[in-house]
Amino acid sequence: MCSPGDGYIPFLEQAGCEPKVIAHCRTVRDVGLQIARDLSSAGVTVDEDLVAAGAIIHDIGRSQTHGMDHADAGGVICRALGLDEKICLIVERHIGAGLRADERAGFGLSAVDRIPQTLEEKIVAHADNQVRGTRVIDRDEFISSLDRFDGQVKKRFLALAEELDTLAKSGKT
Repeated sequence: MCSPGDGYIPFLEQAGCEPKVIAHCRTVRDVGLQIARDLSSAGVTVDEDLVAAGAIIHDIGRSQTHGMDHADAGGVICRALGLDEKICLIVERHIGAGLRADERAGFGLSAVDRIPQTLEEKIVAHADNQVRGTRVIDRDEFISSLDRFDGQVKKRFLALAEELDTLAKSGKT
């Protein structure tokens, strides 16, 4: 049985992603789709196909690097493949709850903002934050995992989680 976004798996394989990366991407897709469906049930308009595609392909850059630059590498790969720009942006903006230009510069990356902007970008970033390998973590583990970040970054993670939770409860966009 084919699941949403599975059509993008050959891109991961052709790029050289390891099976464990592909398994992770499938789990992130499943979590992302659950978030999207919860939002849709609350009356929020979400492009579930875009969430599925973006989640499946979000770590394609890990075929080249497992560093913080894998999102940038992934964006380059996706554009070379001719993928929709919306997918390319999901890939580039999925790390954490996004990184500001100054934060990226601190990691030796180009100083450009990579903060999720669209709802679908936010869903994929948050879904990725909920998955360790192929294991979905609970809210307590998610919150305790944020202790390693400084105040501003930690606040951004929590704000993203709260934004999606609030939308799922209120149904407002």
